[in-house]
Amino acid sequence: MDGVMYQMMNWPEIEAVVYSEHDKPKQILGAHVHPEGVLIQAFFPDATGVSVVTGNKKTEMEQVDPAGFFACLLPRTTVPSYTYEVSYPDGSKVKEKDIYSFPDVLSEDELDLFSKGINYRIYDILGAHEREINGVKGVLFAVWAPCAIRVSVAGEFNNWDGRRAPMQRHSDSGVFELFIPGITAGALYKYEIKSRGGLTYYKADPYANAAELRPGTASVVADLDSYAWKDKEWMDKRKTTDYDKEPFFVYEMHLGSFKKPDENKDSFYNYREIAPLVAEHVKKTGYTHIELMPVMEHPFDGSWGYQVTGYYAPTARYGTPEDFMYFVDYMHKKGIGVILDWVPAHFPKDAFGLSNFDGTCLYEHKDKRKGEHPHWGTLIFNYGRPQVKNFLIGSALFWTDKYHVDGIRMDAVASMLYLDYGRNPGEWIPNVYGGNENLEAMEFIKHLNSIYKQRKDGALIIAEESTAWPKITGDLNDGGLGFDFKWNMGWMNDFTEYMKQDPLFRKGCHGALTFSMMYAYSEKFILALSHDEVVHGKGSLINKMPGYETDKFANLRAAYGFMLGHPGKKLLFMGQDFAQKREWSEERSLDWNLLEEPLHAKMLHFMQELLKLYRKYPCMYIKDFEPEGFEWMSCQDADHSIVSFVRRGGSDDKQLLFICNFTPVSYEARPQAVPYAGSFKEILNSDAEEFGGTGVSNPKAIRSKAVPFDGKDNSILVNIPPLSVIVFTCTSDEEKKAEKAEKAEKAGKAAGSAKKETVKKPAAKKSAKETAGDISATAKKPAAKKTAVKKTAAKS
Repeated sequence: MDGVMYQMMNWPEIEAVVYSEHDKPKQILGAHVHPEGVLIQAFFPDATGVSVVTGNKKTEMEQVDPAGFFACLLPRTTVPSYTYEVSYPDGSKVKEKDIYSFPDVLSEDELDLFSKGINYRIYDILGAHEREINGVKGVLFAVWAPCAIRVSVAGEFNNWDGRRAPMQRHSDSGVFELFIPGITAGALYKYEIKSRGGLTYYKADPYANAAELRPGTASVVADLDSYAWKDKEWMDKRKTTDYDKEPFFVYEMHLGSFKKPDENKDSFYNYREIAPLVAEHVKKTGYTHIELMPVMEHPFDGSWGYQVTGYYAPTARYGTPEDFMYFVDYMHKKGIGVILDWVPAHFPKDAFGLSNFDGTCLYEHKDKRKGEHPHWGTLIFNYGRPQVKNFLIGSALFWTDKYHVDGIRMDAVASMLYLDYGRNPGEWIPNVYGGNENLEAMEFIKHLNSIYKQRKDGALIIAEESTAWPKITGDLNDGGLGFDFKWNMGWMNDFTEYMKQDPLFRKGCHGALTFSMMYAYSEKFILALSHDEVVHGKGSLINKMPGYETDKFANLRAAYGFMLGHPGKKLLFMGQDFAQKREWSEERSLDWNLLEEPLHAKMLHFMQELLKLYRKYPCMYIKDFEPEGFEWMSCQDADHSIVSFVRRGGSDDKQLLFICNFTPVSYEARPQAVPYAGSFKEILNSDAEEFGGTGVSNPKAIRSKAVPFDGKDNSILVNIPPLSVIVFTCTSDEEKKAEKAEKAEKAGKAAGSAKKETVKKPAAKKSAKETAGDISATAKKPAAKKTAVKKTAAKS
């Protein structure tokens, strides 16, 4: 080795590169200008020789370390444009750009915001993103691993050898970055991390936009900017929609088991293939939105997506990121909103994922009493760490921004809010005030909801929260958590327990049917009959119902009718709208063949008609969260298990009367309280023969009488079918008078217009014969009048 170059060598740093412990490789690798010339240094393990190519000139580099460290000194004062020509033992020669010849891209301002937990577009910074730097295309990799000794990019492009591409650390933020030229979308990669204990291991990219199909665990470079969205009309409308006052009936579904190409459990439709299948059913039935059980990447099918490893990547089971964009776009084109289940409460322990990411508990708490769910075997995010909060907030914003989703449903909120959730005494650590509230999780939720609402794009955040924690949907400025809606888990538990009872014993638990109205306006609730109710031995909804088969169907129709009439938005899990009999399993398709059986087909028909009614009448949704939108007519008749109520909308909206009978007894001409004097017309009857019922009905409109009943001044006599819900339109006498007056006014205007037209028209000349006929007819008129008088007199 030349003595001059030898003196220029920084042997400790060379050793750090050779032993894969250098966290700032640009200090030594690449080209550096010295008084003696330009020193170029490179590390190519397994190479037999390396040359620097500048234009037409090739300069052979000297191997200064047998591990593959090469160097050469060019007699220049400036750094030239150059490439490497690398020779390998098999005789091959490869030309490569120097990955350390490119400048750092990430700014300290961006990383400072991340360190504070407020970089709300962090998904555009960390992860793997295609870039063009100095006219060269490639991929910029960036990852947060503050306690790692060294982080490298490893992939197919460098034989999964982390020694070849150590990343550059940004000291203050703990973020590593590296631009690698020549890589394009579709490339597989991982981060190779060397921890302080010396252990070296691979990790998937926490911010990866795509992932390898399981059981593979590599991340995949993805292009999220090329898809041409066609949903501008939908997105513009969403911005101005007040969902509090709109119909909102969600179809909860698991994409992999909605329908399968065949019954192989590993067989899935692509996002593009399943989109029209989903849209057809959802549109025909009348749902407004779909809610997808987590489509974020996850390793275990049996977790249903609730143990996420890729918070920024749609699962590869069903296709690519662009395929999922198409899916959402297609739903919007069909007028269907898309909500995603999202899991910030916990994550799995899989070695390639977030756990112990940089050799320390980076994303989770170190103390198991705060950092691990004892029942689920998963880890809990450290919500007090700003970068972790930024990771989660970024994920929620990412799906709304990049995939145009219309909302996220936050899973297991209760487990986040309570430090003692699922723990016995002594297994948890109180907060600074000695309580069981997770103050850090509270602030994270408030932070997320405040930022989410600042977007003002109409997207929603929904809480699955199972306790009585106050103000889940309360205003952030009033101490609330700021969610748009909350699942009503209390109603779900009470109502399903009530419906499971034999009708003979329902009178003993009548309160379970009516209690929900005691707190119905404490939150903005969604009544949910979700996947949780049809798994783990609980049975499907139809098999929860008591009685023989026809009774089960009648019970279920009545249950859905009551649910629809109850204040609150609605959610139903897939398969329950046609009374799927088997419990749901992620391994098989829904039993669509059941629709060949009359009772199941009629059940789906009933749901279609029920949702038509729901969407037609504003009183069914416009005042879901206002007490004046609902009034009990009767709620204390436990002995007969009959309840009735009225739903009200605006002053111009038609009111609806619901009568619900939860016993197999039918009634003829039974008194029923009504809100006022008027006319009541049956418009939906779950016992109709077309729905599989017995056909007991009220075919004609019923006039009320001033006969007090159940505390009301007026009542009607109705036929009430067994195990049924019947719905009536309510028209008060005042409404009827107003309608008659309006009709008369319209008729008068029409007659006036006709008269004017007649006056304008010139009289046609009549023949002598026609004139004679007119005279004759006029002569007969008095006689006809006299006859009419006689009839009147006889009548009196």
